[in-house]
Amino acid sequence: MSLFDSVTSVALNSALDALSARQRAIANNVANLQTPGYQAQRVQFESALKAAVAAGSGAARATTSRSLEPTRLDGNNVNLDTEVISNIDTNLRYTLATQAMNNQFTALRTAMRTS
Repeated sequence: MSLFDSVTSVALNSALDALSARQRAIANNVANLQTPGYQAQRVQFESALKAAVAAGSGAARATTSRSLEPTRLDGNNVNLDTEVISNIDTNLRYTLATQAMNNQFTALRTAMRTS
């Protein structure tokens, strides 16, 4: 098993893919803030990722669903405050995951130099 096939690497890749999907969903939600009838999208992956890591694979896929939040009179349920907070949280998680991935590459480079 290589470093790139480790549960940690696969889980980090899964998380980065899912966080990217969540960022796209948030952008779509904000872009449709005033679109009558638009239902906000929510991306979930944390439970699937936790189960995948526990099973020893780390490979998990994100799922996208419609938000169940209440709608306004125009049928739209996008809440800008919720989207802003979700965007901040998602960006922080993405930064953390990219730093963890970078640390793995740094360790690999260090190991290659000392070999």
